[in-house]
Amino acid sequence: MYVVATPIGNLDDITVRAVNVLKSVATIAAEDTRHTRRLLQHLGIDGVRLISLHEHNEGATAGQVLELLQHGDIALVSDAGTPLLSDPGFELVRAAWAEGLQVVPVPGASALTAALSACPLPNHDVCFAGFLPSKSGPLRKRLDTFATFPGAVVFFEAPHRIVATMEALAERFPTRRVFVARELTKMHETLLFGLPEALAPVLQQEHRGEFVVVLEGRERGEGSAGTVSGEVLLRELAGQLPPRAAARIVARICGGESRDWYSRIRELRE
Repeated sequence: MYVVATPIGNLDDITVRAVNVLKSVATIAAEDTRHTRRLLQHLGIDGVRLISLHEHNEGATAGQVLELLQHGDIALVSDAGTPLLSDPGFELVRAAWAEGLQVVPVPGASALTAALSACPLPNHDVCFAGFLPSKSGPLRKRLDTFATFPGAVVFFEAPHRIVATMEALAERFPTRRVFVARELTKMHETLLFGLPEALAPVLQQEHRGEFVVVLEGRERGEGSAGTVSGEVLLRELAGQLPPRAAARIVARICGGESRDWYSRIRELRE
């Protein structure tokens, strides 16, 4: 069973290997058969059986797909990008492994890696969070889990949620920068970078499309959920004490070097 990545927008991003695999298999398990049929027509591929496998029927359909493997190779595709990354396919892949069947990845386009490749934030240590909760309470709890992670946090967001999520980020992480990639590889591709408070009104004006968001990792001295961050403490003390005295106090309470906090005070004043 081949797990095949397909384009996330620009159809030229299909790989030669992916085309050859889609031509060779007997069956394609697709998230949306209509969407995949249009891709196959573009590639000039016909005569391949399509079977629907999406989040609502995957549990019931996985067994049927595995039975079809007895009659020929199968390709698993989602509507865009790499299957299983916030897309259907996990139950099928797990079932195939349980049956001792061969699972072969056919890598290609992915919104996750595409966003990180153009992002100005450090990404040597990355947490992929998929889609965040849509309700405000669970969303705040999910954001709290990112407070102590030192690396970048990447997640997907829907167009009707992007502004609310950006406002929640501005409230929870006011000093962390974010990178927002909208409609990657498509005609209206947009890349934004800055503090969430500044990006929220921009996204209010243009919030259509699919989004990938990269949140900056924990800053030096930034506290975990429920504690005051070094950045907040620094802002408060810098307005009441000499800069070097404020820097020494923050370093003593929150950790880090006083010279780094002093440099941060100078950046804030500039």
